[in-house]
Amino acid sequence: MATRIEREVFERLYASLNRREFVHPDPLELLYGYPRLCDREVVGLIVACLAYGRVGQILKSASAVLAKMGCSPFEFVMRAPRRALRQRLSGFRHRFTTGDELVALIVGIRRVVEQFGSLQDCFVAGLGSADETVAGALAFFTSELAAGASGSTNTLLPSPGRGSACKRLNLFLRWMVRNDEVDPGGWERVAASRLIVPLDTHMHRIGLALGLTSRRSPTLRAALEITESFKRIAPNDPVRYDFALTRLAMTGGAALDDFLGDRKLSGQLAYA
Repeated sequence: MATRIEREVFERLYASLNRREFVHPDPLELLYGYPRLCDREVVGLIVACLAYGRVGQILKSASAVLAKMGCSPFEFVMRAPRRALRQRLSGFRHRFTTGDELVALIVGIRRVVEQFGSLQDCFVAGLGSADETVAGALAFFTSELAAGASGSTNTLLPSPGRGSACKRLNLFLRWMVRNDEVDPGGWERVAASRLIVPLDTHMHRIGLALGLTSRRSPTLRAALEITESFKRIAPNDPVRYDFALTRLAMTGGAALDDFLGDRKLSGQLAYA
């Protein structure tokens, strides 16, 4: 699978595109203003959970929420009563997500921090020493975040147990675990080798075109297959090329062809 494209090709892509100057308008840029880990993990989770739909709307919605949370989102989450949260976030809507769902997520974050000490501590509590990926820990993490929601559904918290690729949550983990020019990191107790590729439309099409998966739907199984393929190239960091590849795909098939030379993939990407 992944051996069809040599490692040095991906490394050239990483060197050319995995750079801070190419982040905008990725919602990831909203994390850069928070040097404290406790703030950054709260911001990262909220922003990642809202990262669906048009990027302009994502930035608008996430920025509006962060503006209401002040200079320390962590302190806001831990101190604001539920009634105050509802008042502050009344009228909020991001596509299918309501203000009540956002309040439920914030209350879930507070509950997790009170019980475990931090979001990272909660996640690590669900990570088994023999787990090859973060899938199990992610299921535990989401269940703890949703525990106080009285069984109601929340568009911000997909269920890994139902086969969802959990793109937004895996994106959050990439931001928090990896540490390079693009990803700010901070979660040092979770190994990058266990991360799962955040499978969006762009990465799924690339995965199909490169033979990294044969699954036609972007499910958790497809994400795991693509991740396993990248592990053959970068066993300690299988999502290393995620940002660069999705940026390249967003520029169009011609740009991808130019980078890959004689491996013409634009047609495959167009019809994948």
